[in-house]
Amino acid sequence: MQTILFFDLIICIIAHFVVPLQRILGDMLMKREIVVFDLGGVLINLNVGRCMRAFEVLMGEANMRAVLGMDVRGEGVKAVSIATKQLMADFERGTISTEDFLREVQAFCRPGTNKEAIVEAWMAMLDELPAERLAFVDALRAKGYKVYLLSNGNDLHFEFINRTYGLDAHFDGMFLSQKMHMAKPEEAIFRAVDAAIRSNAETKVCFIDDIETNRRAAETFVHWTTFASLGDFAENFA
Repeated sequence: MQTILFFDLIICIIAHFVVPLQRILGDMLMKREIVVFDLGGVLINLNVGRCMRAFEVLMGEANMRAVLGMDVRGEGVKAVSIATKQLMADFERGTISTEDFLREVQAFCRPGTNKEAIVEAWMAMLDELPAERLAFVDALRAKGYKVYLLSNGNDLHFEFINRTYGLDAHFDGMFLSQKMHMAKPEEAIFRAVDAAIRSNAETKVCFIDDIETNRRAAETFVHWTTFASLGDFAENFA
């Protein structure tokens, strides 16, 4: 009789403490199940200096600065002013075609510069995408996280990256400025992404972006937590 009472007590403990704890842990996982990655500067390395120098050869320094909104300051420079130039902003938002973009840039180039040379200079911005970074994304998916890409980009760059690295296979969805016709750090793009990925009002989103203005914009959404790099995210959260 005492043995039966003892087992009844154990069952009550499990019912009242262990099962609710499992539910709490499950809720915690659900609340942090989404990770949103930037592309350039987070996953793929960029070589802005190399791109600038390539365009300087094609059009001279003055035109390069006017068209691209950049200064020649070496390998590590960030093209932080690129979005202030209407041509670049239009290409980033997909409001002009690749062909129109190349034609507009060609008008600033030295006589005889063909569009193939412009494409080559533009692609010089892209460096490698280390395999371990995509492996990190895959590992998060294997743990049950939903992973998304949110990138300010353009068709020339993205089509090359996707063709080379097969991004489609690594992400649950991709939000691209040139397809959405809006760009970070605009509130509208974060609102659209938030509505698309968070079906549960309590779900938490981790957003990894190397640009501070983008992180500040994302932080206006109460369920978004931001990180400046993959290392920052891995150290503090994953």
